[in-house]
Amino acid sequence: MTEKILVIDDEMDMLMMLRMLIEDNTDYSVETTNNPSEGLARLSEESFDLVITDLKMPGIDGMELFAEIRKSVPHLPVILITAYGSQEVADEAIREGISDFITKPFKKDRILFSIQRSLELSRLRKENEVLKEKLDK
Repeated sequence: MTEKILVIDDEMDMLMMLRMLIEDNTDYSVETTNNPSEGLARLSEESFDLVITDLKMPGIDGMELFAEIRKSVPHLPVILITAYGSQEVADEAIREGISDFITKPFKKDRILFSIQRSLELSRLRKENEVLKEKLDK
């Protein structure tokens, strides 16, 4: 089964670039939206394995979006990308549970590594939960 990634960014160029970069270099399926509210709606309707979102967007920013995602899908990995990165913001995001914090412009290998690592950790977490359930039985 192909893992699905939802990319949320208000810049259409960034959405197209990330979709092309991920789909050309991995087997992952990518869906995109430039509207954070639509992204939340899609997360309630469909199952995704990872979310990549921008920090600064109109209406709801990436950290607010992350907080909403945590309420409905607590263990869904989220990668935050931003052109406005500071060490303080990155530290806060990581403390809150963001899988990774990447500043723009980023290198192709950096985003691909982050995606792979986030999905691997998510898979391990799920496997661990299954094993714990089996042990409890």
